[in-house]
This record gives sequence, C-alpha cells and structure tokens, in this order.
Amino acid sequence: MSDSDISSPDPQPGRITPRNAGGDQSGLSRWFPGLRTLRGYQISWLRHDLVAGLVLTTMLVPVGIAYAVASGVPGIYGLYATIVPLLAYALFGPSRILVLGPDSSLAAVILAVVLPLSGGDPQRAIALASMMAIVSGAVCVLAGIARLGFVTELLSKPIRYGYMNGIALTVLISQLPKLFGFKIEAEGPLRSLWAIVTALLDGKTNWVAFMVGVATLVVILLLKNHKRVPGILIAVVGATVVVGMLDLAATAGVSVLGSLPQGLPGFAIPWITTDDIVPVLIGGCAVALVSFADTSVLSRVYAARTRTYVDPNQEMVGLGVANLASGFFQGFAISSSSSRTPVAEAAGAKTQLTGVVGALAVALLLVVAPELLRNLPNSALAAVVIASAIGLIEVADLRRIYRMQRWEFWLSIVCTIGVAVFGAIEGIGLAILIAVIEFLWDGWRPYSAVLGRVDGVNGFHDTKRYPDAHLLPGLVLFRWDASLFFANAELFHDRIIDALAASRTPVRWLVIAAEPITSVDVTSADMLAELDETLRAAGITLCFAEMKDPVKDKLKRFGLYTLLGERAFFPTTDDAVRGYMASHGMDSVGSDH
Repeated sequence: MSDSDISSPDPQPGRITPRNAGGDQSGLSRWFPGLRTLRGYQISWLRHDLVAGLVLTTMLVPVGIAYAVASGVPGIYGLYATIVPLLAYALFGPSRILVLGPDSSLAAVILAVVLPLSGGDPQRAIALASMMAIVSGAVCVLAGIARLGFVTELLSKPIRYGYMNGIALTVLISQLPKLFGFKIEAEGPLRSLWAIVTALLDGKTNWVAFMVGVATLVVILLLKNHKRVPGILIAVVGATVVVGMLDLAATAGVSVLGSLPQGLPGFAIPWITTDDIVPVLIGGCAVALVSFADTSVLSRVYAARTRTYVDPNQEMVGLGVANLASGFFQGFAISSSSSRTPVAEAAGAKTQLTGVVGALAVALLLVVAPELLRNLPNSALAAVVIASAIGLIEVADLRRIYRMQRWEFWLSIVCTIGVAVFGAIEGIGLAILIAVIEFLWDGWRPYSAVLGRVDGVNGFHDTKRYPDAHLLPGLVLFRWDASLFFANAELFHDRIIDALAASRTPVRWLVIAAEPITSVDVTSADMLAELDETLRAAGITLCFAEMKDPVKDKLKRFGLYTLLGERAFFPTTDDAVRGYMASHGMDSVGSDH
C-alpha cells in the first residue's frame, strides 16, 4: 500500500476513504498533511476541537513540567517542549489526533546524558537536552525521507516489553528521592537505589512531602481509568492548593516548583562543548529510536480506530520536525503520549486543531499567569511521573509469552535487567544487540528435516514427527527452513551429510525441498558447488524442488544453474519424486523399512 492510498479525516463507519479522494496530493500537500486536513475541515468539528483542546490543556501543563524535572531540566522548559512541538506536528504530522510532548519513556534517556554533563547548571542542562532533540529530529527526518519507517519493526515484542519495563524501573528509581523529599548524588539506577536506601536509613525523609506525593499518586491511579475525569489535574491542583494554603514550603520544608518565567520560548541555538558531542549524538539517536517506536505504535492504533492510513515515513518526518522545533525553541526531545492522546480522543478531538488549541492555551498561561503554579510541590510532580512509569510496565502479555515461548520471556527479562543495571542508553544498545542476535540465530541455526510420505496425508512430511513415513530407497528428500547465507552454509552442508549417512539404503538422489529458501549468497553458492562435486564423486545426483524464481535467478548469476543443469530443478517435490522413480525404473512408492 502506498502512502497516498488512504487518509480521510472522518470516514464513514465500516469504510476506508482513499486519501486522494480529496484532490491532488502532490506538492505541499504531500509534505504538509496539516494543509490537507485544513482544506477538508468541516465547521461541525470546530466545537469538538476547541473543547478537546481546553480539556487537553489541563494535562499538558502538569505533565510537561513533571517530565521536564524528571529529564533533569527546569520545569518551564517542559512547557516550551509542549507548545512548539504541538504546533509543528499539526502541520507536518499525518495522524489526526496524536498528541506529542515530553514523555516518561524519554526522561531516563535524556537524564542519563544531561545529569553527568551539566554539573547542576540548568543552562547547560537545557542546552544538552535541546541539542539531543535536534539530533533526534534530524535522524527522524532523514530516516523518513529515506523511507526507513520500518526500522522499529526490527525489535520484537518481547524485546520492546523488556526495554520499556527497564525504562519504567529507571524512571521510578529516579523519582523516588523527590517523592521522599530529599536529594541524592548518584549516577545509574543501581547506585541511585543504594543512595535512596541509605538516605532512608539516615532519616532524611520529609514525611510531609512524602504524604503529599503519595496522596497525589493515589488520586491519579484511582482516576486514571476515567477518561472524562482529569485525574492528573485534580491531583496536582489539590496538592498545590494544600501546600499553598498551609504554607508547607515554609513550615514543613516541602520543595515546590516556584515561579515560572513570564513569556514565550524564543529561537536559540543550543551550544555545547566538543566533549559533549559524542554522548549527545548517542543519546539523540537513542531518543530517535525510542520516540519513533512509541509514536509509530500509537499512531497505528489510532489510525485503526479511525479507519485511516498513516504513512510511517511521514510520521517519522512529522516527529522529526517537532523535535527540531523543540530543540531550537528551548525545549527538549519529545514523543507521542499514550496518556494525553486518549484524553484528547475522549474529549471529542477531530483533528490536530485540538493540539493547536492546547498549545495556545499553555502559551497564554505563561504570558498571563506564570505565578499560578509556584506552590506546586515537587513530590506531586514525582507522583505524576511515577504514575506514568507504572503505566509503561507490561506484565499481562509477558505472562502470555511465558506460557507460549519461555526463551522469549527470558529474553525480555534480560533486556529489563540490562536497562535497569546499565542505564537507558546502554539498555537501548543491549536491546538492539539482542534483537540482531535473535534475528541471526533464527537464520543461523534453522530447522531442517528429512521428508517422507505419510499414509492418509497428502504431500511429504518430517520423518521426526512421522516416524512411520515411507521413504523411497535411494532417495533422500531434505528440507531447509531458512535462507542460505554465509553464517549457516557450513551447517547446511553438515546436515546434508548427516542425512545421507543416516539413510538405510545407498543414496542415489538427494532432492532439496527448497521452497523455504528465499535467498542464496556467494558463500552458500560456493558451498553448493563443492557439495555437488562431493556428491558426484559418490555417485549421488543433487536436485532441487520448488525453488523460487528469484533464488533460481541468483544461481544463474553465480553459474550454479549451468553447473547443475536444468534437469536438476523440478517445479514441485512430487515432480522430483516422479523423476527419480522414472530414472530408476520404479512404478510405485516403495519403502526402505
């Protein structure tokens, strides 16, 4: 399906509307989906988008501030990273109602870079975080233009679960000190956890701040399943009012957000030092991978609900532009939000105008009422992040995977431990490495079988599963369930020799049932040539059945087709068996038993 096949802002139930039904999709409309939506905008949607935007604002403010603090930068920059990306994505993003902004899944990755390099300097912190956003945005835009939107599909579900569970644990650990009302000096999840335990044993807990944070967390968790009830807003406003009315910042030492700077974000180039380049590049690429993985999954979910098609490559471009805009306007890396998008949907959002209204409402707050949140307790912000991190943890589906295939379950656990022990960025590297190994292992050590006929069952089947299968004397039917390439060529050769050695009668033909073989490289082609030479010397004919034409074309380029001869290739396994029987004067299927 091409990227211009499907997309209608409001399709009829049960129908998918062609994207090009609205007119020409070339030029600006191709790269600016927001313009296409604007051209087809219906006035009846306006009320829904306005209301949904105002409802969304009630989450954008506390969540943006909370994730900023969790990322190691001052809270105001969380609002900057909310306003600008929403406006950028409304123009460049293909999804109708996806909400972008600061996200808990990125907080640990950003913090892993910002915390050790900033030295506690907030200006250095935001410069580093902004540059990470620019790197992430550039990677996403280039990947989208190169049509690499499929790359996140290379990570299997167990590995994604393992990584996200590790991120959730890392985020939880990073927010515990704020929840308990103290500070720690430690890097890495394990060291932080040890420092937290030490601080608790030393009696550093601010119990008033802790009770405020826990109460906030309980309210959020109790109300999280009520889409039309702004649980985060209720919890945060309640905590802010209590702290302000009782003056807990002065009387009980409860840490609060303080006054926000008045005004809107301005264009700024985030300058970093040469020593920062490598960690920022690595962190930015890690953010790009995580943010697009999250965004693509969420985008597909809502596209399915609205029966529209979302081009994954344009999704990558939209996400990239939003990150570039955030980085150049004093924000940090952003992603889609699995908590704010459902709020927009439940409030009746029809288009990205919802996000635009939310962004403008947050901007108005910064201009008109920057003092409104000065009594917001940091323990309440920690509770917001912890609640989101809890939502990232996957347990139910991992139970299903454990029942179905335990080695994939343990693979997921290894990824979780890797992230929790080594950190978010290192954990991403580990997850990718495990994904590559998992992919290679399936092709490196594939299943193979000797085939025979089974009474009452059509075709030829694995003799290990059907021990009573009939085998023709002198014929070995061998199936290889993978492509042939350099890593498994030697194994293929060895298993062939083992199959021939296990035959109960002298072998005259070896027929490879080649339907599962989708590719052959030079190394494996040379191996086949050597195998053919060995078999000829032993008086054995090598043949292939059901080989796909593209694979056969490769053998022709490698010269192997000419070497073996056209008669060595049969369209079906039945044809190969009949050819063997005809060449040896057999008139019925015999058995070597």
